[in-house]
Amino acid sequence: MAMVNLTIDGVQVSVEAGTTVLKAAHAAGIKIPTLCWLKDINEIGACRMCVVDVGARALAAACVMPVSEGMVVKTNTPAVRAARKSVLELILSNHERKCLSCVRSQNCELQALAKELGVEESKFDGDNIEYPLDTFSPSIVRDPNKCILCRRCVAVCRNVQKIGAIGAVNRGFKTIIAPAFEKNILETNCVFCGQCITSCPVGALREKDDTDKVWDAISDPEKFVVVQPAPAVRVALGEEFGMPIGTRVTGKMTQALKRLGFDKVFDTDFGADLTIMEEATELLSRIKNGGALPMFTSCSPGWVKYLEHNFPEMLPHMSTCKSPMEMEGAIIKSYYAEKAGIDPKNIVVVAVMPCTSKKFEAQRPEMEVDGMRSVDISITTRELARMIREARIEFAKLPDEECFDELVAESTGAAPIFGATGGVMEAALRTAADVLENRSVENVEYQMVRGLEGIKEATFTLGGKELKVAIAHSTGAAKELIQRIKAGDASYAFVEVMACPGGCVNGGGQPIVEAYKRLDVDPRAARAAGLYAEDEAKTIRKSHENPDIQKLYKEFLGEPNGHLSHKLLHTTYTDRSAK
Repeated sequence: MAMVNLTIDGVQVSVEAGTTVLKAAHAAGIKIPTLCWLKDINEIGACRMCVVDVGARALAAACVMPVSEGMVVKTNTPAVRAARKSVLELILSNHERKCLSCVRSQNCELQALAKELGVEESKFDGDNIEYPLDTFSPSIVRDPNKCILCRRCVAVCRNVQKIGAIGAVNRGFKTIIAPAFEKNILETNCVFCGQCITSCPVGALREKDDTDKVWDAISDPEKFVVVQPAPAVRVALGEEFGMPIGTRVTGKMTQALKRLGFDKVFDTDFGADLTIMEEATELLSRIKNGGALPMFTSCSPGWVKYLEHNFPEMLPHMSTCKSPMEMEGAIIKSYYAEKAGIDPKNIVVVAVMPCTSKKFEAQRPEMEVDGMRSVDISITTRELARMIREARIEFAKLPDEECFDELVAESTGAAPIFGATGGVMEAALRTAADVLENRSVENVEYQMVRGLEGIKEATFTLGGKELKVAIAHSTGAAKELIQRIKAGDASYAFVEVMACPGGCVNGGGQPIVEAYKRLDVDPRAARAAGLYAEDEAKTIRKSHENPDIQKLYKEFLGEPNGHLSHKLLHTTYTDRSAK
């Protein structure tokens, strides 16, 4: 690759041809402010916050301006500073400035820029339109009054997820980001993945806060409240308290949950091991008996809803297994309730998830068993962090010893990797290999299914049988893969799909990483590395070798895919396509 030499604020810089001025400056340790820019997602130069002097008649947007040989860039002239301040003041003139009560306070890119540039008020204040909140979905709240029209949410929804549930509506001063035809988000094909939330630089999009419901349940003496955190939460929660991205905080997380007042702290990782037992058995049954192949995984509720909306004819290919969250909840309200002698109607199951779509999944009527929901409340990693702060718990000072409760919390190394793209596939392969080979296969790491390629393919020979699999993450990649399958261009036995890019580690409920920091670290890779480290630290790394799972089947369920398993752990789906 040809190199280009330029000067930025007197610093000699050499970068690859095609590099933008923004990235060249970053390489030289010079920070240029941005707002609409989001690496690999929204690079359109729209907000003009990143303007610099490149010797031309007009200032240039650094995020889209390519470098050229001998270019001289100035990022801090009086004209540049004045232009940035004016842009910021114009944005603030049309922004609801209720910062103290905003969920993004102290983690807002607009707020941070105002502080950096010394902008305390806007010279352009005038009349503004007051828009109603869109609170109709169980997962996402849309607040047009805080929107700065950066279009980052539009870009991730349209270009990455290939859904396009929201876009720019109306023109000029009346422009807002919203669904078409004055619909609310619930009325669209939105899958509630929450990628729009984690892309938003301000508080215009947020998860629906259910923390009050959790506090009320904990305070109710008639309720027995248990909590189950998902695998991806333990490698992200620490970020909310100043720890590096991807830090494993499993012990501190359990200690915090105990101090919040939950009666029992169980683990969705147990549900992940249980999912493998059911899902691997279902897959082998389909292969043996001529069932619908490929079989799709069903752990990601955003992916399930995407298929229901866009490819309902493919629903027979979806595994009937519930997600680990729902399986864990179902077992808590049946097996655990029986063992503990507690009326399941008095048990409140709270799930801590990296996912906003889990709020929708928890409310699905298909998830009820004997008239009871398996999971009563689902909160995000961010909501848990807010509860910890509200309780005045000093998270960083908590002990690192895990304090999960017994019976439905023990897990293997196959469980935590569920949170990374390819992890469900790898966990399933560990069990399928032992079954098909009729022995304990020593190698448990399947590197071919790991990584951040949008679509991955692999072929394994197990027990003399060839098993071809595929993995897709993001609904955009899933769409491409489904189209290949429908066209006959690809043939697989098993397909893992996660709605979010990178899998659950990058879910819509995870801590928000500001745009500029993403130049230095990919949160998807850093958090996934934490989960693989969690896997390697486990003594047992195959789901079917979990002694508590074995005990559950022996004492209660009978066998995988048996009658009771189907009642508690399997589900059906809904055609949501427009008729």
